[in-house]
Amino acid sequence: MNLDPKQTEAFRTVIRTGSFEQAAQRLHLTPPAISQRVRALESALGSALVVRSRPCRPTETGQRLLQYLKRATLLEADLLADLAERSDAPLVVVAALNADSLGTWFFPALAEVLIRERVLLDLTVEDQDHTYSLLETGLAIGCISTEPKPMRGCTASPLGSMRYRLVASSEFRQKHFANGLTRNAARKAPVVAYTRKDTLQSSFLLRRFGLPEGAYPCHFVPGAEPHFSAIRYGLGYGMVPELLLHDALNSGEVVDLAADEPLEIALYWHTWKVQSPRMEHLSRQIIEAAPKILARP
Repeated sequence: MNLDPKQTEAFRTVIRTGSFEQAAQRLHLTPPAISQRVRALESALGSALVVRSRPCRPTETGQRLLQYLKRATLLEADLLADLAERSDAPLVVVAALNADSLGTWFFPALAEVLIRERVLLDLTVEDQDHTYSLLETGLAIGCISTEPKPMRGCTASPLGSMRYRLVASSEFRQKHFANGLTRNAARKAPVVAYTRKDTLQSSFLLRRFGLPEGAYPCHFVPGAEPHFSAIRYGLGYGMVPELLLHDALNSGEVVDLAADEPLEIALYWHTWKVQSPRMEHLSRQIIEAAPKILARP
């Protein structure tokens, strides 16, 4: 059986945009035409592909089809470049990674490789506990995740550990933790988290003091540098990658509130077992380069 490209394009656009109406606008068709193509594809495969919710999302079979279509597109592009002997053709890498990796070790470790291999990046930044789902749904061909187990058809390779310290500005510590990091003080002092998906601070406070989320005030500041800036300027305290802290700790600009309790998060590179030769080579480079900067688990 051959997949109809018009039908697969309609399906992918519905998932990408979240609705049949927006997919119709994107493809300059009517919503009934989009629906007809998706239903024809579902009929041909003998399985539902789209959960008709708001937004639309793929079924389990739909996720597998998305994964296949993404990989097929990239393999075809790489093959055509080789056949055409276009040695200067860039390799497009659609990957998902956490903001801390992007803001600390990713470019220092990999810039030379990315330039040499002529890689064009299409990155999605997501919490490290949630990047895995983007690979699972076919929206990325590689991801950096805390999940150690690969899903079917993929590999998971250890990269090393990201070490975090619970820090605050000197003024913030004097104002909120003059008598040390106590449960009563932690109930009142504002935390700085990335997003509501960021569990680094909440897990620490739950483990150490039994404080659940919502039991203390919290800022949400996404991005490694903005998050650290909010802490340095005294808005709150939070977990910061050790890779960002060397100068600030030495100068006394920030202080470690829990020096006896650093947090280590093990990271893994997930990608497909079947991939283009250039992508396979790039994966090996990532696996070799990351441990040179990240901590050993």
